[in-house]
Amino acid sequence: MPEVLKAPLVVQFPFTRSLGPVQSAFLTGLRERVVLGVRTRDGRTLVPPVEYDPVTAEEIRDLVEVAPTGTVTTWAWNHEPRRGQPLTTPFAWVLVKLDGADTALLHALDTTGPDAVHTGMRVRIRWSDDPAGAITDIACFEPYAGPVTEPPGHSGEFEDPVTGIVAPARLDYTYSPGRAQSGYIAALAERRTVGERCPNCRKVYVPPRGACPACGVATDEQVEVGPGGTVTTYCIVNIKAKNLDIEVPYVYAHIALDGADLALHGRIGGIPYDQVRMGLRVEPVWTEGGRYPDHYRPTGEPDAEYETFKELL
Repeated sequence: MPEVLKAPLVVQFPFTRSLGPVQSAFLTGLRERVVLGVRTRDGRTLVPPVEYDPVTAEEIRDLVEVAPTGTVTTWAWNHEPRRGQPLTTPFAWVLVKLDGADTALLHALDTTGPDAVHTGMRVRIRWSDDPAGAITDIACFEPYAGPVTEPPGHSGEFEDPVTGIVAPARLDYTYSPGRAQSGYIAALAERRTVGERCPNCRKVYVPPRGACPACGVATDEQVEVGPGGTVTTYCIVNIKAKNLDIEVPYVYAHIALDGADLALHGRIGGIPYDQVRMGLRVEPVWTEGGRYPDHYRPTGEPDAEYETFKELL
């Protein structure tokens, strides 16, 4: 029984969006240390502002300035901050209804501990030293015992308004492929390809899934397949992928390895892209130290008859 593998993985990408007039004014205001809400037809002031009334769905554009002070309406203690959160030391997540607003804003509260936080607590904004036109221009909230600050009433008009933002999105997680695919990966390290046979229908699945998708029963009988196989279907890639050192165009194909009842995918090399075809017989090409085939190349055998792979398209 191979060791069940696991590995830390990270998915991250920059999320880019344009801003409408309301969000543009809100983020530009934060850059200028002004907090803007939007007033609905029934007189409520929403902070953060939205472009459409959540009750009536009508468009709303009436911007109104609110105070940088407010009251905690509810909270939760964060004893172990994560990467990218507002503070690096333990803090409270708080919903704060700013003075002049009818809704609450979510942000971090910098305080000494959970015993120092309570609903009804008065707080104020601590501004960032490096404003950029983003929600992070509010560095956090901090306890406040002073009077209510009356805002001067900004119009919401700014020079050089923020029109778009780029927010990094990131997900850190630990992935385990499970027993079946751990065995598959371990075999690839030995330049072998193994699948698992269903005890009921006797089909061999590569890569193995640990269970037969047709019969729903567990699979544990390992079967070595290949190394040769047959191209069943393919596509020609004409757009170069970032960080992938392969010249376009190239071919990516489904390949039914000999002895397998499920096609896996791989790149086709060693042949002009416009000569790849269904039925082409191929074999894996391994690179020095590689843990899986770099690509598949033609074996020189006659093409396989369509009847031999039509069920694997």
